[in-house]
Amino acid sequence: MIVDPVADSTDDKKQVSASSQLGEASISNPAPPPFESSQQDHELVDISGTESTPLIHTSPTDRALGPPPEFAPYNAEHFSLDNQDIVSHDPHLNSDGEALYRFLLSESHTSPSYLLHCHGTHSETRSRWVQERDSHGHSRSRRETYSEVVTDFDFYIEIFPDMSEGREPIQWSVRDDEPAYRGKMVREYEQSSPSFNNIQHGKRIATRKEAKKYKNWIKTRTRLGFPPWIQEEDMGRIYMDPAALPQVDALRSSKTLRQWADEYCASPKYLKEFVYEKILYGWNMEQIENVIRSTIKLTPYNGSLDVNIYPRGSKIFIRPNNKVSRMLSNKWLKFLSIILFIFPFVWLFKRFHSRGGGRWEVCGGAYPLKQWVPLDDGEEIPPGTDRTQRYMQTPTGPRKLIGQKEGEWFRVWEGVIKRAVIGRYQSPVPLPPSSLHPVEASLLDGYNEGPSLVEY
Repeated sequence: MIVDPVADSTDDKKQVSASSQLGEASISNPAPPPFESSQQDHELVDISGTESTPLIHTSPTDRALGPPPEFAPYNAEHFSLDNQDIVSHDPHLNSDGEALYRFLLSESHTSPSYLLHCHGTHSETRSRWVQERDSHGHSRSRRETYSEVVTDFDFYIEIFPDMSEGREPIQWSVRDDEPAYRGKMVREYEQSSPSFNNIQHGKRIATRKEAKKYKNWIKTRTRLGFPPWIQEEDMGRIYMDPAALPQVDALRSSKTLRQWADEYCASPKYLKEFVYEKILYGWNMEQIENVIRSTIKLTPYNGSLDVNIYPRGSKIFIRPNNKVSRMLSNKWLKFLSIILFIFPFVWLFKRFHSRGGGRWEVCGGAYPLKQWVPLDDGEEIPPGTDRTQRYMQTPTGPRKLIGQKEGEWFRVWEGVIKRAVIGRYQSPVPLPPSSLHPVEASLLDGYNEGPSLVEY
């Protein structure tokens, strides 16, 4: 092969000239750094899990090198509190809305639980001999009586939702006409809600009466087992069974979860906080407390009785990465700041300074303990007695029950509760499900069947 040196040098000059022009263009108009994109290129990710993937043009060189490496999830720094709530001071979650959004969705797959606490005590009057000395130095013994509180039983039972079969939590957000924390230390309404007066910066601060009424409704809604997107005015036109509510869109806010995450990350406040709340629904918790209290009194028990049900692992707190914020996340340091009268000044700074504190409590995940859902495609109601307990006909078609009914759960644990009361059981560790009955008992004919009427 013959190579023309003149032509070859000419081609080299053209390439050098093109390279210099390309270098000048890159200096005057620098290319965007990797992993960054404009607002138009990066669409918000929908809560339902569907994403809008931008079209990426690859060069022949990129295609020759093969596909890019797989996405590695970012493991944010976080820790758990005594009640299994999660706290994170990761700086990346406080500056990148996408990272915060992904972290919340990832942690939402860990379901919360209810912790049932049964505590019984009684007072006993006891006597003891004490030595005392008079003014003359004479010693004498005296018998005195005193009252002492004796713990009869103290045990816990944990209630988990059934998240098997690939069930996903329901993502929810507050409506614009709900008084929620939207970036300040007070509850606010969004501007898009019905016309309000004195709207400042698109929001209106809720009055103390409105905030108190809303908090009381949240307590009532939780006790009755209704999901977080149900409003107080809806109670008159919905089913009284929370599990029988029709499937609706739980995202009631005019902003998506990703937009709330971006708003939090863009805030320059020093002691800001984003709260993602996990809520269990479907069971009437007030009725369960009353039934358990009545069952314990029938053992019989006449002492002082406390039966409480409270959530566990139900909140995710995102806080800035600074010394003051980390101090407030440590219960011992926070208690020490209260003793040393430091916390009141921190609270004043959070409440009134423009760069102080801000709270976002606008979204979360919902986990049904029981739920009536439509049948799958091609699924039919099976024959037998079980169909009357796990299936029902509705105006919108047949439905099946997912999860466990309150009565089914109580039938399993009723004997355990009675034995724990009679046996004066005391332990901070929740009772395990394996303590219900021996495995051999389930092999007996009729053990799992309901009682039948026998005539003599």
